Amino acid sequence: MPNNYRLAKVSSLLKKEITIILQNDLENDLIRDYFVNISKIDLSGDLQHCKIYITSTAQDKVRKEIVANLNTAKSSIRYSLGKRIEMRRVPEIIFKDDVVLDKGLSVLKLLDELKNKNQNNYLEEKDANS
Repeated sequence: MPNNYRLAKVSSLLKKEITIILQNDLENDLIRDYFVNISKIDLSGDLQHCKIYITSTAQDKVRKEIVANLNTAKSSIRYSLGKRIEMRRVPEIIFKDDVVLDKGLSVLKLLDELKNKNQNNYLEEKDANS
């Protein structure tokens, strides 16, 4: 069983190399037009399977299309990875949309609205009591 240090090193290497491939090697207009970032890589313990979570500045519909295009091109990305890094076996990759950031931002927005609403209610009560 590989140790966590090895998993972290391989994940870091994969993230770096896949980012370079996405920026330079892919001929996809959607990826070039929108800022696409790898937010997280989940690598299995045996280094055979890799889930790559993608964030983007695009809207939800376009982001899903970007992920679909990346999953369509995953064999060529994997082939490029095999040429760039020295591994016995390049892991199978799958791209997923990372919605954690969007959910976090929506929670922060709701908290901000609630805070503003409470401040407004406090100011109204203060004015009414004056």
